Amino acid sequence: MTSHIRRIAVCTGGGDAPGLNAVIRAAAIAAANRGWECYGIHDGFNGILFPERYPDGGVVRLTRDSVRGIAHLGGTILGTTNKGNPLHFPLKMPDGTMRDTDRTNEILEFFARKEIDALISIGGDGSLTIAHALHQKGLRVVGVPKTIDNDLDKTFTTFGFDSAVAFATECLDRLHSTAESHQRVMVVEVMGRYAGWIALHAGISGGAHAVLIPEIPFDVDKVAAKIGARDGEGRMYSLVVVAEGAEPIHGHREILAPAEIGHAERLGGVGDRIARVLADRSGKDVRVVVLGHLLRGGSPTSFDRLAAMRFGTAAVRALDEGQSGIMVALGFPNVNYVALEEVAGRMKGVPLDSDTVQTGRDLGICFGD
Repeated sequence: MTSHIRRIAVCTGGGDAPGLNAVIRAAAIAAANRGWECYGIHDGFNGILFPERYPDGGVVRLTRDSVRGIAHLGGTILGTTNKGNPLHFPLKMPDGTMRDTDRTNEILEFFARKEIDALISIGGDGSLTIAHALHQKGLRVVGVPKTIDNDLDKTFTTFGFDSAVAFATECLDRLHSTAESHQRVMVVEVMGRYAGWIALHAGISGGAHAVLIPEIPFDVDKVAAKIGARDGEGRMYSLVVVAEGAEPIHGHREILAPAEIGHAERLGGVGDRIARVLADRSGKDVRVVVLGHLLRGGSPTSFDRLAAMRFGTAAVRALDEGQSGIMVALGFPNVNYVALEEVAGRMKGVPLDSDTVQTGRDLGICFGD
């Protein structure tokens, strides 16, 4: 099937993740090799919705020269945002109240005016939901799954996840020595929103003694009992890894800021909450380390770098084949195509019967249940 494509655009939305630049580079080069022009949209769709904010008008040509040497760099040369969803864009009314409005038609008009034939949307659930809506309105769209949280459905993994886990594991390795030296309990809070993938994988890999994830509501007394049992065996320190979205059996999830029009709620604070209780229950010195945005930064691992390049080139191939309304997904041994409607609005949590969870239990890790 002939693609009839001359120009494509690429955008990166949501939180940043190691590997974004590798996708951009791969897509731009694969497009150039087909004789296509490739353009990058700044800050999600803000480059289209607010062109006056950018010296280059909000959209930049991506050439072989402009993407040279960026694959190993963290972040995204295009910028990104997790605010201002064009499907529900915050609009201030004359009375000072806020309501949301759909601005996707402005994006479609831009593509038509600039004669850009297709979009590669790189992002997580929110970005792919927007991509699906644009596809339904007639734009040719291919999605690329990106999130350190690994919570996108229909793909074995997302790029950025391996890099986040690798860094979190290195941090746990370092914390073992200082916790043991001072006979302390270290509570390490990691990102992941409503999924426990980062906490689970890093916790097991880094030798944590308790791992608390959103999929398993926890009883902090059972974590305290685990710490007490270790003390009784002469192991006078413990590491507790907790996902930011974890919540107690009889309690609520910790939130730093509530959801508002244009952006989702901000999670955080569960590490401090658990530390206070554990200090009271155990009588030990308990310290908290919040890895936070450190998990998003830095260079991608070789796994994420290769996955990102595979995704970027696969997205271009999909467009060349006439595909639209699909996401490229990592399977074995190849990259697959999955309909966006099967991905948008869906979250992939940790299966409680998974081999990884069972591995943790067999190793004696406490999950608080």
